Amino acid sequence: MSTIPKNIKYLMMYVAGDIVMSENPGKGLRKWREIFNVQQNELSRKIRIPPPVISNYEQGRRFPGIKAIERIVKGLIDIDRERGYPVASKISGFMFESDAILDMRDFTTPIPVKKFVEVVSGEILYGEHLVERPVFGYTVIDSIKAILSMSGYEFFKLMGLTTARVAIFTNVTKGRSPMIAVRVYPIKPMAVIIHGPKKVTDPLPMKIAEIEQIPLILSKINTVENLLSVLRRISD
Repeated sequence: MSTIPKNIKYLMMYVAGDIVMSENPGKGLRKWREIFNVQQNELSRKIRIPPPVISNYEQGRRFPGIKAIERIVKGLIDIDRERGYPVASKISGFMFESDAILDMRDFTTPIPVKKFVEVVSGEILYGEHLVERPVFGYTVIDSIKAILSMSGYEFFKLMGLTTARVAIFTNVTKGRSPMIAVRVYPIKPMAVIIHGPKKVTDPLPMKIAEIEQIPLILSKINTVENLLSVLRRISD
């Protein structure tokens, strides 16, 4: 994806995450195909998946795996690119580039939250019973830059990029701000990792994690640079 513009890459991640997190992934696939104004036969030719298979996905007769979803989303974006990005250019107004986003990665196969706990030398502050849940990527956010440079609307868009992912906040002091953001915004990550404090004594972050049923993890990695380095090895 290195040659894909960042805003389009973020859009692909958002669409794939929206489908994965949908109560009915088939309906999610159909919704996005129709948003991009692509017929089943056209999509079938582009991604070389027979039309009956796509129909079965959309009708819920067959469950699409993450690789199939990624293939379909890429196909929709490729078709839109060939048309001059008429749809993506409008939708990507919802997306944006920001130096508050330190890293963002997707996985071809899901990875359990407990793997993140291990890799980031994490302490589970809440949600030990939830660490088996699968995630499909992560977004690393500099919480200071997010607070100082983003409007509320921009932060809402940023939270939209955490769907079906782990949201990792760096430069955290007490842990309140990230969890209040999780509480306020309707789009929820699958888990939250905070980096910065040596320990969290404020009970509010844990209380919010319990209410939202989201694992909350404190990373003990010593620097942000080392945190980013170990995270990149997860998907290698």
